[in-house]
Amino acid sequence: MSFNNYIIIMAGGVGSRFWPMSTEEKPKQFLDVLGIGKSLLQQTVARFKTIAPAENILIVTSAKYKDLVTEQCPELLESNILLEPCMRNTAPCIAYAAYKIKGLNPNANIVVAPSDHLITNEGEFIRIIENGLEFTSSKDALLTLGIQPHRPETGYGYIQASINVKASTQIGTEGESYETMPASEEKEGVCKVEAFKEKPNLETAKEYLAAGNYFWNSGIFLWSLKSILDAFESCLPEVAELFQKGAEVYNTEKEQAFINDMFPTCTNISIDYGVMEKASNIFVHPADFGWSDLGTWGSLWEKREKCEQGNTVVGEQVHLFEADNCIVNMPTNKKVVIQGLQDYIVVEENDVLLICKKEEEQRIKEFRAAVIK
Repeated sequence: MSFNNYIIIMAGGVGSRFWPMSTEEKPKQFLDVLGIGKSLLQQTVARFKTIAPAENILIVTSAKYKDLVTEQCPELLESNILLEPCMRNTAPCIAYAAYKIKGLNPNANIVVAPSDHLITNEGEFIRIIENGLEFTSSKDALLTLGIQPHRPETGYGYIQASINVKASTQIGTEGESYETMPASEEKEGVCKVEAFKEKPNLETAKEYLAAGNYFWNSGIFLWSLKSILDAFESCLPEVAELFQKGAEVYNTEKEQAFINDMFPTCTNISIDYGVMEKASNIFVHPADFGWSDLGTWGSLWEKREKCEQGNTVVGEQVHLFEADNCIVNMPTNKKVVIQGLQDYIVVEENDVLLICKKEEEQRIKEFRAAVIK
C-alpha cells in the first residue's frame, strides 16, 4: 500500500432501474442488493482499503446523501465526503476531487471507481489495480480498465484496443461459438486505446467479440494527479478554470460554500466524452475479475447464487412452486407464495410491489413514472 494512492468513489447516482428497492431518497449504492449484510458502497470502500489508507479514500456524492455516507462509512474522514449541490455528471465530479487532492498530495496516484459495481474476484481486481497504478505512476497516461467480454453484450459501451492477437474459440450464452482473446500474457499488458464505441446492436457486438481486441468499458480509471489535471486543462479548460479558482479554499471550512456557488455553473459532461475520447494518452488494461455494473435486476439475477430452478431469492419466507429463473426480493417478515412464474422480477419495497418480466425490465422507469406522480 502506498500513501500516494488515492481513491475517488462516485456515489451520486439515483439507480432508478432498481426501483422500487432503489429510490431517490436511498439509491442502490446504499442498499444491500446482494443480501450479504453490506451495501454496494460499503463493499466498494472495503475493497479499496487494501490499495490506499482510509484517509486517502474520497466519496463524491449528492449533498442529500451525506448522512447515508457518514452512517455507512464511519471510518472515512468527514472532510473526504465531497458534497455536490446538484448533478453535473462524472467530469465535474472527478475534477472536484482531483483539485481537492492536489492540495493534499501533489504526488497522488488515483483510482476512480463507481460505488455500485460488483466484483466477484477481488484478489484479481486488486492485482490489476496495483499493476495499473504502477503503470500510471511512471507514465503520463490515462488508464481505463477494459473487461474481457464473455458474450455479445449490447448493454455496455466498448473500448477498442490497438492490439492484434490470435483469437481462441469461446462459447456464447446462446450456444454459439465466438472468437475471442485468449487468456494469455498478451492480454495482461496495457494497450493503447484505438477508440471508444457506443453500446452496439447484437450483430456489431458479435463482431466485437470475434475481433478479440474490444473490451467492455468498466468506468474504472487510473491516473496520476498531474496527468488528469493536464488532461482537464487541455480537453475541458472551462471545467479546469472553474475548479482552479478554489485552490485557496480546498480542505478548509470555506470549501463547501465555494462548491455550492460554483458547481451549478459547471458544464454537465461525462469524463468519457469530455476527456477520454479527446486525449491522446489513453490506455486500457484488459481484465477479468467477475465484474458487473449491476445496472438492472437482470444483471443482478445473473450474479446471484441460484437454486436448481434458476431462481434467486432474498426473503426468509418466500415459497416458490413451478417457478423458474426468477429474481425475488421480499422483506424478511413477508410471507410470499409464488406459483407458475418463469423469468420474472418480483420485488416488494417502500410500499410498492413490482411483478415484471425480466425481458421487459427496460420499462421499469415507465412503471415508476406511473406510480410516482
